[in-house]
Amino acid sequence: MTGLLVCVAVLAAASAYGVLHQRRSGRVRVRGRDDGKRLGADRLGGELGERATLVQFSSAFCAPCRATRRVLGEVAGVVPGVTHIEIDAEAHLDLVRELDILKTPTVLVLDADGRIVRRATGQPRKADVIAALGEAV
Repeated sequence: MTGLLVCVAVLAAASAYGVLHQRRSGRVRVRGRDDGKRLGADRLGGELGERATLVQFSSAFCAPCRATRRVLGEVAGVVPGVTHIEIDAEAHLDLVRELDILKTPTVLVLDADGRIVRRATGQPRKADVIAALGEAV
């Protein structure tokens, strides 16, 4: 009987963790540690957008990174003045450490001056990215 109770408790805890993780993954939010940080075209390997820039940190074997690339590419194609730049996290470890990138995909939303205004870890939803762009202007 004790084994059954332990099994049920472990399943309940794992389910709660899974639901919480799924709800937090891909949400675009403000992080206090990003205040005042700027990224220029020289560090990103591409030109900043006139209005905003979507910077995606990816890795080679990351399946959600491919879906995120597609979503951000669509947003950049629809919203005028927005650019999408993808950075290979493994090839730019100094930038990954400096910006505290802990997993891929991580998306940074930069304003026109290159300041980080929003961040998302995991695969973001298209509507959330568009809403974050509205706040970046």
